[in-house]
Amino acid sequence: MKPIALIVVIFTQMAFMQAATAEEAKDTTEIPTLERDFVNAIHGFDKAKIIAQFGEPAKADDVKIKGSQKVVASIWQYHFINTAPDGSYYETTELDFIDDKVVQVVFMNNDGSEGSDKAQTFEVPTTSPEL
Repeated sequence: MKPIALIVVIFTQMAFMQAATAEEAKDTTEIPTLERDFVNAIHGFDKAKIIAQFGEPAKADDVKIKGSQKVVASIWQYHFINTAPDGSYYETTELDFIDDKVVQVVFMNNDGSEGSDKAQTFEVPTTSPEL
């Protein structure tokens, strides 16, 4: 009887260790900073995880339903977090949210106050692109 109980305990511990390892790996996943990788991955991260990696945005504007405090969209700007394929940094990255998910990314070579003219704009895929 004792060997069976020992086997059950070992399998139970292994199952908990695998679940904990999977959850730990999920929590430590970093958002890539290279422009294309960033665009392809950002849909998988909510606002809290974005803030956890990059901190609070340099600028944030919320869009609320008229007569309500409910935020339905947001525009966040970060400075010097993304790199172009040549390794240079974009001065500003703008993240456009609907609810808690990024739907558009804009890379700008200015501080963001000039708007997104001459900027690279990417619609964020809702699933990972096939390779």
